[in-house]
Amino acid sequence: MKFPAEPFRIKVVERIRQTTRDEREQCLQKAGMNVFSIKSDSIYVDLLTDSGTGAMSDEQWAGLMVGDESYAGSRSYFKFEKAILDITGYKEVIPTHQGRVAENLLFSTICKPGDIVPNNTHFDTTRANVEANHAEACDLPVKEALQPSLEKPFKGNMDVKKLDALLTEKRDKIPMVVMTVTNNSMGGQPVSMENIRETSKVCKKHGVMFLIDCARFAENSWFIHELESGYKNKEIIDIARELFSYADGCWMSSKKDALVNIGGFIALNDIELTKQIQNKLILIEGFPTYGGLAGRDLEAIARGLYEGLNQDYLQYRTAQVRYLGEMLLEAGISIVRPVGGHAVFIDAKHFAPHIPQEQFPGVALTVAMYREGGIRGVEIGSLMFGKNGSNGKDSHPPLELVRLAVPRRVYTTAHMTYVAEKIIEIFKQREKMKGLRLTYEAPMLRHFTARMEEID
Repeated sequence: MKFPAEPFRIKVVERIRQTTRDEREQCLQKAGMNVFSIKSDSIYVDLLTDSGTGAMSDEQWAGLMVGDESYAGSRSYFKFEKAILDITGYKEVIPTHQGRVAENLLFSTICKPGDIVPNNTHFDTTRANVEANHAEACDLPVKEALQPSLEKPFKGNMDVKKLDALLTEKRDKIPMVVMTVTNNSMGGQPVSMENIRETSKVCKKHGVMFLIDCARFAENSWFIHELESGYKNKEIIDIARELFSYADGCWMSSKKDALVNIGGFIALNDIELTKQIQNKLILIEGFPTYGGLAGRDLEAIARGLYEGLNQDYLQYRTAQVRYLGEMLLEAGISIVRPVGGHAVFIDAKHFAPHIPQEQFPGVALTVAMYREGGIRGVEIGSLMFGKNGSNGKDSHPPLELVRLAVPRRVYTTAHMTYVAEKIIEIFKQREKMKGLRLTYEAPMLRHFTARMEEID
């Protein structure tokens, strides 16, 4: 077997329908070649994101039925709080309706214009929330992360030497350091415990707060268990507890490793900072014991946090993603290696070398995948991270990737095989792919709503 059998049985199924190629062509034209704008009913296999798209367990659905919807002091909140404190070891918990709001609350409270926020690599909404508060999002990945085909563990690490040098030079402008686990923008690559420990030491040396963006902390802990010396015989939850112990706090989009469709939180040791954030929370999200969530959501998260740490589940989860990646590799398609925990990242520069970065090769591949197979992925390249320069020239990120994010407990082996076979068919005829030009873009997070047209 290429990967372990699913450690669950299926109780409920949802019908999906394959569209015709003509229908998909019409959908693309109507959407301005942006797969974000295509209705889900017209998608056959949806790998746009693993955020909030997973399947909840029977235990989580049971939790929905006992959710306490009291406005203040909900018993469901205290179950939610207990689970987070148990796993993270922090002192304070702030519920939010998703990770993006957690970022907004944190950065709007902590950052001031001209500040710098170092990160192993910011993801799109994290970067946008930093920049919306007139601060600079500074990425410090290790150099290996910029080599997609390099087979080396822990390519998600922070470049600790660069971080130390930056803090030495500009400490007064740096209110916090962030570590994203796993490193989504660099191919879903994990961060080693050693790197987290060393980053923590540098932060303590300079007296700066260290926070973890922990949306995929369970998957990162699994990779530490599998790949890092000294952790093979440790329980995943204990690895996670150690990971959190090196930081001053964290925030989470629970829509990933807590296996729920909505929700998030901030957990901190700083009581005064917690109070400041809670005051903003009340203004824009809700009372501190629900924070924009229903009681049933709090119940589902409390249970999902532990389910996401289950070793059998994590072994199956990461192996299924690896199976998809290995099929593409065998066909000669370059992907980010090793395969990450939640997604396969295709190297679009290699896939379509005839399309220059200014014509968005990653978007061209997402268009081709939908046109040929009804498959939806997402570009992580010049559309998502490129910028319009004041000199009239656009800047482009070092990597042009297409992410195939696999929802948790949703698709079967056959679905993964179907996706791989369709992408391999496109690869064999890749010279037919066309570049694109923008016809509309928003000032921030343009990839969500951009409209484009193919260049003949």
